[in-house]
Amino acid sequence: MTVTIEPNWFFWAILSACFAALTAILAKVGLEGVDSDLATLIRTGVIIVVLATFVSFTGKWKSPFALSSHTLIFLALSGLATGASWVCYFRALKVGEASKVAPVDKLSVLLVALFAVVFLHERPLLRDWIAILMIGAGVLVLAVKR
Repeated sequence: MTVTIEPNWFFWAILSACFAALTAILAKVGLEGVDSDLATLIRTGVIIVVLATFVSFTGKWKSPFALSSHTLIFLALSGLATGASWVCYFRALKVGEASKVAPVDKLSVLLVALFAVVFLHERPLLRDWIAILMIGAGVLVLAVKR
């Protein structure tokens, strides 16, 4: 059996996972003595500055008004969903253990697969579903009280 990995998406996905792991640890430490919503606002401000700098220096700036209304609406909705996710995530981190909160947050993997099938008409392979369901099962194991 040959395993082929498309380095483009896989490389960025692995980096995303690494940074997401760091996010949980750094946020958990940073949440000491601060309201989780204020912490989310500070985090968001840092992200805005970093991304604005990155987009500027890489010459990728384009007026948002040049984008289609369809694109703007869906990016705005994605931003609202991201903000809601971050607020909920930081509140969960404030009161829960990072080693439990972060894996439960990854239930999004299962939900993305389901939403992608329903809304984007994607068709994951059987082996993909097995892996996705294993992630969901792992979340259930964490959720069950001992």
